[in-house]
Amino acid sequence: MSDCSNDTTTLDASKPATEDIESNSEESTMSQESPKNSAAEIPVTSNGELDESHEHGFNRDLKRSLPAGLGLSETQITSHGFDSTKEGVTEAGMFQGGQRTQTKSGPVILADEIKNPAMEKLELVRKWSLNTYKCTRQIISEKLGRGSRTVDLELEAQIDILRDNKKKYENILRLAQTLSTQLFQMVHTQRQLGDAFADLSLKSLELHEEFGYNADTQKLLAKNGETLLGAINFFIASVNTLVNKTIEDTLMTVKQYESARIEYDAYRTDLEELNLGPRDANTLPKIEQSQQLFQAHKEKYDKMRSDVSVKLKFLEENKVKVLHNQLVLFHNAIAAYFAGNQKQLEQTLKQFHIKLKTPGVDAPSWLEEQ
Repeated sequence: MSDCSNDTTTLDASKPATEDIESNSEESTMSQESPKNSAAEIPVTSNGELDESHEHGFNRDLKRSLPAGLGLSETQITSHGFDSTKEGVTEAGMFQGGQRTQTKSGPVILADEIKNPAMEKLELVRKWSLNTYKCTRQIISEKLGRGSRTVDLELEAQIDILRDNKKKYENILRLAQTLSTQLFQMVHTQRQLGDAFADLSLKSLELHEEFGYNADTQKLLAKNGETLLGAINFFIASVNTLVNKTIEDTLMTVKQYESARIEYDAYRTDLEELNLGPRDANTLPKIEQSQQLFQAHKEKYDKMRSDVSVKLKFLEENKVKVLHNQLVLFHNAIAAYFAGNQKQLEQTLKQFHIKLKTPGVDAPSWLEEQ
């Protein structure tokens, strides 16, 4: 009996040893499994937080098992015990002071972002539309007599005189061009008539002298007519420059001034309407913005008004000087021509440095001009 008991005791004593061997083999097998299974066994505290000491140990073991060049700071493993939807997923991130910060993917915003040209054009169109609307409303209100307009009485009077003078100068220019055309036809006819008289003078011996006198007279009149035609054409060219270039340039500045005046009145009216309304958190920014726009258009209006005043002053001085010389030329040339004073007519052209083209002679080539 004792022997059996001893054998039983021996068997019982050897059983824990066998269990230890099996336990060691199980631990060896689990150590060879994937890190996911090890991560599933991370213990937690009673309040659900991770055991920091065990986590550091796990990270240290994991760091040893990772390939060279891939550090723990570059790797984050999510356990299936905390997020079942991301089981076994490795995500790039930073490890800072025991906390993992995940890098989220998304659009990269540059500090100096380049503006979209389409958006810039859209903004310009929006501003232009708003400005056009305000100016159109101002013009309609002025025509209907409901809106007020800024008027500079002295400047407006000068502009009206300029426009009236332009119409009168255009009429003089048109008449002078008609006179030049008619004089050219007359000179051409006189030259042909002189050639016909000269031909008959050679063929009619009994009327040789009579045809000869008329031929010389018509040729002289044609020559003087060409001289007068040169003076009239010079007068036309000078007046045309004054009317269609100098005065027109000033009137273009006047148009810009009038546009600036309309914009100024439009934004002035807009500001007055906002000031009459309530003042609260919503209207104060609008009033401030309207005040800035009004001030900008007021400066533009003042500048354009100053430019128009300066141009009108210089235009008046230039107009008097040009017209004085041209009127003297026109008078002396006409008087000398109809008086038959050829010498005085030629002297008038020399006084104003007018060169006549010789009939029948083509213009010099560019090589001759050089």
